Amino acid sequence: TPSLCSAYAMRAHCLLVAVLAPCVHGFKFMSNWKMPTLQGQMQKMAADEKFGDKKLVVITGTSSGLGRKTTAALLRTGKYHVVGAVRDLDKMEVVAEMDGFPSDSFTAMHCELNSFDSVRSFVKELDEFKSGKPVDRLICNAAVYQPSLPYAKWSVDGHEQQMQINFLSHFLLTSLLIDDLAKAPDPRCILVGSVTGNDNTVGGGGVYPIADLKELDGLKLGAKNPISMFDGYNFDGAKAYKDSKLCLMMTSNLLHDKYNKQTGIAFSSIYPGCIAESPLFREKREWFRKYFPIFMKYITGGFVGEEEAGMRLFQVAHDPRCSKSGVYWSWNGGPREGRGETALEQDGQILGGGGAGGGWDSIYENDQSDKVLNRDLAADLWKYSSIVTAAKWPLANQPKSPCPTLKVVGAVTSALNAKEEAKRMKPMPGMVGGMSGSILRGTATVADSVVGGTVGSAVKGMQSMLLGGLPQEALTGSFQEEKRAASATKSRRFSRLRFWKRDASAPVEAEHVVVQEEVVRDAAAEVEARMHEALSGGGMAVDMPSDLRDDKAAVTA
Repeated sequence: TPSLCSAYAMRAHCLLVAVLAPCVHGFKFMSNWKMPTLQGQMQKMAADEKFGDKKLVVITGTSSGLGRKTTAALLRTGKYHVVGAVRDLDKMEVVAEMDGFPSDSFTAMHCELNSFDSVRSFVKELDEFKSGKPVDRLICNAAVYQPSLPYAKWSVDGHEQQMQINFLSHFLLTSLLIDDLAKAPDPRCILVGSVTGNDNTVGGGGVYPIADLKELDGLKLGAKNPISMFDGYNFDGAKAYKDSKLCLMMTSNLLHDKYNKQTGIAFSSIYPGCIAESPLFREKREWFRKYFPIFMKYITGGFVGEEEAGMRLFQVAHDPRCSKSGVYWSWNGGPREGRGETALEQDGQILGGGGAGGGWDSIYENDQSDKVLNRDLAADLWKYSSIVTAAKWPLANQPKSPCPTLKVVGAVTSALNAKEEAKRMKPMPGMVGGMSGSILRGTATVADSVVGGTVGSAVKGMQSMLLGGLPQEALTGSFQEEKRAASATKSRRFSRLRFWKRDASAPVEAEHVVVQEEVVRDAAAEVEARMHEALSGGGMAVDMPSDLRDDKAAVTA
């Protein structure tokens, strides 16, 4: 009867849905199906001959530190072909020979992360090299740490180097490779974060400066010379590094939200532990490089050697358990238990979150701070980073429900941080943070005038004598000179300290100081005018392709 046939049909339909529903992701591979072509078949044959059944891994920064040890671990398995993206090919050649990297499984390619053009050239070279084989793993590892100088060093593109090398160039690189990654059967994209970017820990929230992007005022105006900080305030080298790691961890979460379901790519960030002997600290003073590893190993317990850290990053690229997306991976074995005598007995191998020891099974899904989980700010970070880098992303938007909020460091640390931050808000060229409202001038001005010109100068002089000189690598490497008013380079505090030597020429010197103040005010007014122009709809002063403009007047030259 018709009703019986209808019932059978309904039953068959339900059965079909029940069978196929769990397999939806199994049909991902069908999205890559195309009509076979002679060129495609020749590419596949070339790729099979070059790589066999090895997975293709791209890692930035393989010539030293964490990237070098991770590469060695991957190559030891015989299951991977690693492409090392490095800025110094000669150095990489020497390292590859020293470490015995097999030439049929390792390929070095030039990639200067100080330049967006170089990143794009690297991707083009990679595309020609891999003969159509998709990238299976993208590991954004390379980083620089420049905490020593009171001024920024600039990239080829005019951005603060730590932010471009650590974050912006990796942001662009990921956008250029995401479609290719999606073609792989088990793709993973790993961004190396840091405890310093996660302020729900002692290491990230108890040591000034604290990673904090505020409202991204600097990035919204292009974060270009002389604007050195994403938050728009004055330069702090250690904070710039921490901010860059916070950006990476926020981006990893947003990549997961947007693209994991559609592409099958597992996006994750990691903290492998404090690699205190890493070349990352090459711009710190010699005494710091000598004693910091000892302090981390036997006092805090947070020390991790390069070899072990490399195994940890290798694990996230290799272990089937780490195919889960949206995770911040960490390892037990650090500063919680067994300090002091126990650490000496075990040569630093103690238990807790972050430090050495624990082995393969000590990996766990770590909590992330409220700042890392701030999806609204992450959306702004994504938007303006895409403009600054001219990154193009596939259309996608699948947000997840917010994670639970996390406990942060208490009020005492917050008060100390606020005091130091107030000093950094002193108006000067390149300082645009907070100009949309009112700049917090009072505290910073009084502190600088009273303390900076008297006791502060003496303290800084003594500090310089005690700490010693900076390594040459910290003093060199900027691709641009900082843009600042010519007359503003002379510090007024030296005029105040020489007041007893003034003679009849004093009125001339006073006149010079007035002119200098006017130049500084003019420079600050110019920056403020740029900001108001952006807020009023005139757009921000960054270069951007026409296809990224929202309308005809979205961007000014």
